[in-house]
Amino acid sequence: MAKKKVVVLPGDDEAPQTVYAALEVIRALGAEIEWVEFPTGEHWVRGETDKAARAAIDASASTLFGSTSGKTTAINYLRWGKQTFANVRPCRYLPGFKSPLAKPEGIDYVIVRENLEDLYLGLEGPLEALAPLHLHSRILRAELDTSDRGKYAIKVITEKKTRQVARFACELARKRKGQGHPGKLTCTSKYNMLRESDGFFRQIVEETAAGYPDIKYEQFIVDDFARRIVQSSHSFDVVVMPNLYGDILSDAAAGTIGGLGLAPSGCYGDGYAYFESVHGTAPDILGMGIINPTATMLSAAMMLEYLGFNEESRRFENAIRKVYGEGKTLTVDQGGSAKTKDFTSAVIANL
Repeated sequence: MAKKKVVVLPGDDEAPQTVYAALEVIRALGAEIEWVEFPTGEHWVRGETDKAARAAIDASASTLFGSTSGKTTAINYLRWGKQTFANVRPCRYLPGFKSPLAKPEGIDYVIVRENLEDLYLGLEGPLEALAPLHLHSRILRAELDTSDRGKYAIKVITEKKTRQVARFACELARKRKGQGHPGKLTCTSKYNMLRESDGFFRQIVEETAAGYPDIKYEQFIVDDFARRIVQSSHSFDVVVMPNLYGDILSDAAAGTIGGLGLAPSGCYGDGYAYFESVHGTAPDILGMGIINPTATMLSAAMMLEYLGFNEESRRFENAIRKVYGEGKTLTVDQGGSAKTKDFTSAVIANL
């Protein structure tokens, strides 16, 4: 296989340590990858580094990204510039994960979060700016009072972006069915109250799912779904939802299997994908060398599969599974005392 070019954006604060750990394992795997590495957020120069990063991303097959607290600004280009509309966040329990649930064994589902619109478009401002629109509240049955000091945020749900993420989720459910999973799609949003926006999201997903008769379909109001994450998460396979809910509920899902240090993520578009952990930059443990690199490692394994390195991806995941199964070299968040470098060495030893 010809070498694939991959951009490395380490991110901010303690996040780079998880990226460097993942790179160490991939190099040990011997995958034919040409790395294009950029500086951490501490050394990021807005404008100058941004321009170079965008050019490198355009010339690459994928990007491995840490997490940012706002210093590494290329994340916006990775998402909106490359139109990576489907944020795939697996929630899978492995034996050895420190889950708070009594019986977490068998939890294995994927949240597919629409990645480009909803409230994350950042359409916000002073409430008074809405006065000329004379907006009428369906709930209050009256015109919106804009006389008080306040702010607004606009939620945008479009048919095009909803349908493309719904198709992606259906295709993923079909693929997982071929791998032995239930082959079921769950849709969730606040469609009982936000009928024009979340109700539209549900309608488009339902219409799209109807074109996949081999896939089971169900839907839940988002607050009910939040309960089900804890009470019956074993029943899910692929779940699709709008942007904001996906961001929040994937964190809750990670909590059921043992924490954010275990939660990987990949953002997919029609012609590009980048990979990052769900967790943030962990400034509270900066320089301590104890951050859990599992989430970034699993994200990197997802990236390897995307690039066509299926065998290397499988070996990577199996090595992580072995380390947790042995339970001897776990990081502090998982009840152990191992440093990041110790965990990384253990994964490499199990390749």
